[in-house]
Amino acid sequence: MRIRPLFDKVIIKSLPADEVTKSGIVLPDTAERERPEKGEVVAVGPGKQRDNGEITKPSVKVGDKVVFRKYSPDEIKVDNVDYLVISESDIVGVLED
Repeated sequence: MRIRPLFDKVIIKSLPADEVTKSGIVLPDTAERERPEKGEVVAVGPGKQRDNGEITKPSVKVGDKVVFRKYSPDEIKVDNVDYLVISESDIVGVLED
């Protein structure tokens, strides 16, 4: 099954959390983790419709690694895979190598 987001919605698969803290402590798999703040875009809606009817195309594309506001995404599960649904305006930036 595929997800086709509507309007300015973006579907994100969260990136794995860091296994080691900044101070060098290794976190076990059982440790409670913070809610994700970065992920990879897997689907993008057509864009946001403006008042005059025009569609503003999204700034992100499939494959982009993005940083977003911590508590803005909604969580969904499709075919036993967890995804995050977010408005493009809640994406803070694109991670570049």
